[in-house]
Amino acid sequence: MSDRERQRIVSWQDPLVGAALGAQLSGLDYLRAMADGRIPPPPLGLLLGMGVAQVDPGHVVFSLEVGEHLYNPIGTVHGGVLCALLDSAMGCAVHSTLAVGHAYTTLEIKVNLVKALTLATPTVLAEGDVITAGRRVATASGRVVDAGGTLYAHATTTCLIMQPPPTQRPAPPAEHRPV
Repeated sequence: MSDRERQRIVSWQDPLVGAALGAQLSGLDYLRAMADGRIPPPPLGLLLGMGVAQVDPGHVVFSLEVGEHLYNPIGTVHGGVLCALLDSAMGCAVHSTLAVGHAYTTLEIKVNLVKALTLATPTVLAEGDVITAGRRVATASGRVVDAGGTLYAHATTTCLIMQPPPTQRPAPPAEHRPV
């Protein structure tokens, strides 16, 4: 049994700056800017070792660097990490279909963990694909695979689409204002 201490140092930028920039872009443009490094990634991605690998309309791929800092007490990557990875890939697939000012949030996620993930697999990919996108609700599917196509987890999600706030109407002319 090794008693050698390990550590992981994570640095990040203010996530609200990136969120404010994202509010001015379509979902697709925002995610592409993040993938290109023009907008900083969210701290969670840096903490876990996730990154955006591919962005297309309705399809987003995240990568995950597998490390022992992700392990649970039984010596495999914690299932919650795979859930976070899939939630990100599927949610961002939905986000990639949204117009400027629209946002989304996860309403429900269903994950099936089908194979233990360990250091023997250094990197996995989480592919998220939109199944259907309506005005208020979108659904997506996702899967986590390694370079050889081995499946580790698959999932579905339902997301709520939030419309931009209504624009403020200009005040009526003085002769039409109530007294």
